[in-house]
Formats: sequence, C-alpha cells, structure tokens
Amino acid sequence: MPTDVLVLGAGMVGACTALQLARRGHSVALVDRQAPGRETSYGNAGIIQREAVEPYAFPREWATVLDVALKRSVDATYHLDALPSVVPQLMRYWHESAPGRYAAIARDYSRLIEHCLSEHDALIAESNAAQLVRKEGYRVGFRTRAAMDAAATNAADLRDRYGVRFELLDGDALARAEPGLHARLPGALHWLDPWSVSDPGALVDRYVQRFIDLGGRLVQGDAASLQPEAQGWQVRTTDGPLQARHAVIALGPWAGELTATLGYRLPLFVKRGYHRHYRGGPGLRVPLLDAERGLVIAPMAAGLRVTTGAEFARIGAPSTPVQLGQAEIAARELIDLPEPVESVPWLGNRPCTVDMKPIMGPAPRHPGLWFNFGHSHQGFTLGPVSGRLLAEMIEGSQPLVDPAPYSPTRF
Repeated sequence: MPTDVLVLGAGMVGACTALQLARRGHSVALVDRQAPGRETSYGNAGIIQREAVEPYAFPREWATVLDVALKRSVDATYHLDALPSVVPQLMRYWHESAPGRYAAIARDYSRLIEHCLSEHDALIAESNAAQLVRKEGYRVGFRTRAAMDAAATNAADLRDRYGVRFELLDGDALARAEPGLHARLPGALHWLDPWSVSDPGALVDRYVQRFIDLGGRLVQGDAASLQPEAQGWQVRTTDGPLQARHAVIALGPWAGELTATLGYRLPLFVKRGYHRHYRGGPGLRVPLLDAERGLVIAPMAAGLRVTTGAEFARIGAPSTPVQLGQAEIAARELIDLPEPVESVPWLGNRPCTVDMKPIMGPAPRHPGLWFNFGHSHQGFTLGPVSGRLLAEMIEGSQPLVDPAPYSPTRF
C-alpha cells in the first residue's frame, strides 16, 4: 500500500500524530532513528497537566533573573558557551511574557490544554494502557506560608477563569496524605484534574503499538535525509528510500536543525533537564512539585524520579548535572532517598518557542510538509490533541480547535 504520510519523530507528539492519522484510515510510516519514546518523552515527570492552562512565562522579577544569572537557582542554569545563540531567543521570550501579550498567548494555549485529558483518555483506552495511569492529580508543596498563599490566590484565579479544580492542604493534612515526607511543610496545593503516568516511555510504546495494530509502519530512518521529490517527500530508512505525499516534522528539539536546512528560521531554543530514580525509600502517593526549589519528585515504576528544572545548553553538549545534585539535596530535605538506580543521570532536551505556543500546521513554502513541534514542557500532555489537530488539518476536516494561533506563519 502506498504511504500517505511520513511522520518524523517517535516521541509523544510524533507517535500521537501517526496514531491519529492511522485512526482516520491513512497509510502512515513513523520514522525515527531509535525506539519510540526514548528521548524527551521518556524523561519528564509523567504528569498529564490539565491544570497547566497557562504556559511557563519568563520571570518578570529581577531578583529571580539575578539568581539564575549568578547560578544561585536550582530551577534554572546555563552553559556560558550557549549564551550567544540562546540569549536572542530568551530576549524574545521575555518580550512575549509581558502581561498584555502573555494574556492572549495563555488564551490560545488553554484551548489545547482543555482537551488533553479527553484525547489521552481515548488513546489510553484503545491502547490498553490504563494500568499505567493514576487519575489522582499531583501536589505542589510549599516551604513558606507566603509562597503557599500566593499560589492559592493564583489557583483560585485559574479555577474561576478556566474551571480547573484544586484543594488546599494544611501541614497536618499533607502529613496524613503523604506519610513518607519527613519534613514538616506549611501545606500543599493539590491539583485534582491532572493524571500521572508510572512510565512515560511505556505509554508512548503503547500508543505506537496501537498505531501498528491499525496498519501503521514503524521504520528506522534518518530524518535529516528528508527531501522533496516529484510526488511529495522522501526519507532514507534502513528499508531503503520511503516516499509519501505528506511529511510531518515532529522532531521536538531537533526540529530546528532540519527546518533550517529547508530554509526556515524559526525562533526555537532548547531547555535541557535531568532525572534520576531512587528505590527502597518510603515513596510518595502522587507526584510532588517542590514549588520553591523547582524540582519534581514523582513515583514511577522504576522508583522515585527526581527531575530538575531548565538548563540552557547546546544539544549534544556534555552533561553537567549540577542541577540534579542540588535537586537531590533539596529532595532529601523532604523525603528519604535511597541509593540511585542509575549510575549516570538521564539527560534530555525540551523544544521551546519564544511565544510559548507549539508550531503546528502547513510549512509556508513547501506543499505537503507539516510542522508539529515546540511544545516546551507540555509535549507529553499535548501529544494526543496536537496529533488530532494536525491530522484534521492534513485531511481537511473540521478541526477540534482553531489552528491559526499555532501556525508557522506567525513568525
């Protein structure tokens, strides 16, 4: 059977794009250099964040920016040699985070987040993946009453505007809910709507297996070999050249390099992140975000996963897990962590845009080429809805939401 669509990249976004197309009867080849879900989609905190109706803005408080600049923050750090390439994008990121512009961006962003649970739910059911998912939300823990009060005010505003649900726990209630915590915290904010996943990579695997069951092809190949040809697009694979009328670039942090070879200069940058697992301690019942240190402690099949914030560095630069060491220290203040599972921490890359919105839609200058990347911290959350929206655009059907705000032409 001739292939209708090549989908390049088998992370959560690419896997869901391929699956959504296959569900609609298209012949699809999903192309990656390695097994599905082994890069960015593997290493996150495993939370489908229904409450994340507003994207991560650039900090407007100069004290916070100064802490990062002086490398005093656990939440963010950087490599000096990466600054010449990343600073221009960060300046645009700061510009787009101004309150007036950010309000419009958040409205567009929330329209995607609104559908994250329902779209994941359909794919989870079809993929026999329910045992990987807990529908009990996650908690944000606070070390100071002032931080908790400020977060509660913001959460109430999000509830009133977007309908997301939460409850506040005082110190006693938090201690009862999470007896594994040995620190006495002022309390926590429990977001009730999100779901957590015990193995993010395994969920991607299940979606890909469902894609294969529907007749899709998983192919090992080199996305960098993509080139236009008479009838559409061609990519080199281990099975030989593969052609299709349409091609979707869903390469996450590697999308910028490929699109640049095709003549596009998209304002993309990368945030790196680390994680490590620990086994044998008291554990947690649901994931916990340490709000004032910028780390997440999440119960996973492999053990407690401690994840870091953002590191600004070049893709492929040597690992510098200083942040993870700081995160481990902070985590041990809250909970007993046994010896780590991995001898070397995991390192991955998050694909970001300067206006915090993903890039989804037809490439402006290449018929049959489509973009689906730039989801920053929320590719795991938004994979199914992004895949559905792109599938609807490719086949010309009524889209779930207006795709205009995410179009590549906005740049």
